[in-house]
Amino acid sequence: MRTLLLHCAWVLGVAGIALRGGPSVADEPPPTARSALNVVFLLADDLGWGDLSCYGNRRFRTPHLDRLAAEGTLFTHYYQAGSVCSPSRAALMTGKYPAELRIHGHLATPQQNAQRDMPNHLDPAVPTLARLLRQAGYKTIHIGKWHLGRPNDAPQGLSLYGFDVARWIDCQEGDRNLWGIQERPQASRELIDAAIAEIEAHRSGPFYCQVWFNDPHAPLAPSPEQMATFRRQTPEGFTSPFMVYAATVVEMDRQIGRLMQKLKELGLEDRTIIVFSSDNGPEDIDIGNAAWSAYGSAGPLRGRKRSLYEGGIRVPLIVRGPTVPAGRVDDRSVICGVDFLPTVCELAGWEIPAEVREGIRGQSMAAAWRGEETPRFQPLFWEWRFRIFNHPWNRSPLLAVRDGDWKLLLNPDQSRVELYDIRQDPGEQNNLADRHPEITARLAEKAITWQKTLPPGLVEESAGKNDYPWPGR
Repeated sequence: MRTLLLHCAWVLGVAGIALRGGPSVADEPPPTARSALNVVFLLADDLGWGDLSCYGNRRFRTPHLDRLAAEGTLFTHYYQAGSVCSPSRAALMTGKYPAELRIHGHLATPQQNAQRDMPNHLDPAVPTLARLLRQAGYKTIHIGKWHLGRPNDAPQGLSLYGFDVARWIDCQEGDRNLWGIQERPQASRELIDAAIAEIEAHRSGPFYCQVWFNDPHAPLAPSPEQMATFRRQTPEGFTSPFMVYAATVVEMDRQIGRLMQKLKELGLEDRTIIVFSSDNGPEDIDIGNAAWSAYGSAGPLRGRKRSLYEGGIRVPLIVRGPTVPAGRVDDRSVICGVDFLPTVCELAGWEIPAEVREGIRGQSMAAAWRGEETPRFQPLFWEWRFRIFNHPWNRSPLLAVRDGDWKLLLNPDQSRVELYDIRQDPGEQNNLADRHPEITARLAEKAITWQKTLPPGLVEESAGKNDYPWPGR
């Protein structure tokens, strides 16, 4: 009954906003704890579409995330706007395609960034979700991996990007570094401890708290106790990628369960939306620091991290909250990371200023989160300018576009053109480009036109290629 009343109050509130034409900073007060929903955004690092048992994994169980899905809605067609960490995170924070921001790959050292024609940090002048929510009266909290850089002269924390509180930025705090091998077993626990402390401190709300894990990103080093359950046939003195990866994901799931329990104890469960996702597909075993842990699964999907095939960009999305239908699997809605900012702002009852909305590429999918059918107004686009460290089968072309059920991947010079009906062929096995030339031509034009709007920059010679050194050739 309490959930139903909260839902009705929320609907009436949104209806009132619509009738008034929407709030503005000038003439409307920010929402209060009594009228606004809290938001907790949990983002795993390099977790594949098929890694959770609620997404079909049968090798190990993730009971707490399974419960989150059972109490909320699980989406099967959710994409990040990038196939690696920094691009995906930039889109989540800004609603823009990362290539527009010149964030084409992961942000690294200034020298490496310059070599790839990339900035050293997300431009602070770009409006962010945290800044908009702070204007709406939210306490904004970031905990964990950031990977969007900061200007050298930036104030301490992430206030430049709209966060009131920032803990464990890029998983470092004081003299501790949760990327260190000795710290890895407790990384998820430390981040959840910090989240619980901040939520307790700001329980009066409303608050937006994002917990961005560094699990299960390599290098992974779970404790012997964490791995014991998963030893199976592996001889003593050895570990297997399965042991290492499963132990890490299950520990992250366990810590998420602690956070869910704390929200219940604090009486916040019925007025808090929890969102869980991953920043991209699973890492490949060819990457040196993942050689002993790259067991992540994209399920039935082709491709892994860096690839623009489904397994590189399509990831879990689970949403639970007072306005979200429980026990629902949404196999229709096509949602992307560029939608996150406008979706959360709508759920917060906050109208995005017109000058900000003009630069947002996504659309609000709040209706889809509430269980309503929500068509996309525009196609989704991706670009990957660099080498893909995968089996040749997983090395995608340079560009991709999804429009409705169709997805086209191509190189700008048309050296590779691949068209897939994603609903019928989620594994991208059957290239239909020759059978549907009109659809192929239409989507190719959209992708090339979009790419021409992007800032110029380095495109590696190996980008978009899937060559193999055949003997004798």
